Amino acid sequence: MSSDIMPAVDPAVPTKKLDLKDVKSAFWRWFFGAQIAWNYETMQSGGVVLSLGPALRKIHSGDGMFKRSLDEHFAFFNTNPWTGTIALGATLAVEEQVDPAEPEASREAVTSIKTALMGPLAGIGDAIVFVIPMTITGAIAAYMAQQGSWIGILFPIIYSVLMIFVRRWLYLMGYLQGSKFVTTLAHQLRSLADAAGVLGVMVIGALISSVVTVHIPTVFSQGQATVALQSTLDMIMPNLVPALLTGLVYWLLGKKWMNSTRAIGLIIAVAFVGYFIGLFGTAA
Repeated sequence: MSSDIMPAVDPAVPTKKLDLKDVKSAFWRWFFGAQIAWNYETMQSGGVVLSLGPALRKIHSGDGMFKRSLDEHFAFFNTNPWTGTIALGATLAVEEQVDPAEPEASREAVTSIKTALMGPLAGIGDAIVFVIPMTITGAIAAYMAQQGSWIGILFPIIYSVLMIFVRRWLYLMGYLQGSKFVTTLAHQLRSLADAAGVLGVMVIGALISSVVTVHIPTVFSQGQATVALQSTLDMIMPNLVPALLTGLVYWLLGKKWMNSTRAIGLIIAVAFVGYFIGLFGTAA
């Protein structure tokens, strides 16, 4: 799966400014620092600059173009760190083809390839490469642990190790293919991303019923008749409250004043208060 072969020299293509060591170095810097300085404004831009910085310095001999390149890479970027290696490799290849005589068109091409790839790669990576395999291997590990076996933990570990080589191969493929990802391969990527998105929604829907648990112990009584609120809700739709809670959190995260940290804190606070006043309880 490894590929150490650099593209053949073509008189029509600008001379390569990076050697194999530079290209590999950018990958490992992304591997260890993709989420460095992650923030809600530009998200993974710090990881992009950390990864490409030394290579960009070698590509752009002039300080002006080098600084401009860094400024543009500090713009918003967010994708799956595993499949995002394709975008990093392709971006580096396009950077290497920047024409100093036409800087505006060249810089636009660099920005376009990052913008075009980050969305499809996020959908593919989150659903197919990360969530589904980790959910399956994690479930196997948990089941085997309940049976008293530690061997199950090897499944997610082995998968993660294998993915290191896959990520490196994807990165080199992105570098070798370059701008083809925003031309001939764009339609295929978006179709695959759409399919991954549908699959991801199905997986999340299944996880809600098994991972999110809310029990309401309230019981209404009238004479000898009693009605448990939780049973009534389950008759309307099983796991109705977990689904409503997930929908509420999703809606809150769409608000400017809300982020994931605040949402988690809010859920914890409501859970504590609800438990002490008897609104929430533990399932029997």
